[in-house]
Amino acid sequence: MPRPVVELSDCVKCEICIDISPAIFRMNDAGFVEIIDLETYQEAEVNDAIKNCPEDCIYWSD
Repeated sequence: MPRPVVELSDCVKCEICIDISPAIFRMNDAGFVEIIDLETYQEAEVNDAIKNCPEDCIYWSD
């Protein structure tokens, strides 16, 4: 199943992905964006986060 990935070394913690899809992305206790473990991911929401990420650090993994 494809899963979204955030490349943390490129992430500037702008939280746009969290604003777009708080059911998929969240800020963890260490202050980094993480993907919430889900059975499936809403493709449209993830693609919207990918499109709006200013650092292009979100992508789909296989």
